[in-house]
Amino acid sequence: MYYRPEDGHGLPHNPFNAIVAPRPIGWISTRSTRSVDNLAPYSFFNAVAYTPPQVMFASTSSKADRARGKDSLGNIEQTGVFCVNVVEEEALHEMNRSSASLAAGEDEFPHARVTKAACTEIACSRVALAPAALECRLSQLVVLEGENNFMVIGRVVGVHIRDDCLVDGKFDITRFGMVSRLGYRDYTIIRDSFELGRPDD
Repeated sequence: MYYRPEDGHGLPHNPFNAIVAPRPIGWISTRSTRSVDNLAPYSFFNAVAYTPPQVMFASTSSKADRARGKDSLGNIEQTGVFCVNVVEEEALHEMNRSSASLAAGEDEFPHARVTKAACTEIACSRVALAPAALECRLSQLVVLEGENNFMVIGRVVGVHIRDDCLVDGKFDITRFGMVSRLGYRDYTIIRDSFELGRPDD
């Protein structure tokens, strides 16, 4: 099969995001200028640089009554900060509940039954029990091609790691089952890993 995206794929569902998978979920927490917390999962998320450490996530839809179409984007643009929380298997349903369409300005933490904790470097809440959380300052907000497509790039200024997720000095994502997005409505839990040395090691 071959298709050009502009001509359509002819399949029951778009295969694009099933091809680029798995993708870690960036569970993004932000705070409005009125001190209302927001929590939402984004599956277009990844790390993009080591030094300084930087991450990105992209938002690809909108709500008509929100600045920049999403509370997350509006809050980040106004405050310049956000936190990326890692999603573990035990928090799968809480993460999913936080994707619900709530009224503007409503706090997703209590709706999703997620305990919050204060960040250290930024004025924002984080998921208290997350295996890891990355406190970020906004570096760039990039307008992408297409309607309501934005990419947020942030510099990591603080890192929280839950002690039980460190094994022999390494952050072990198989220990807690990192949740990742596949295509369609499909997800996967990472339970296995293997080491592969480079030729120059």
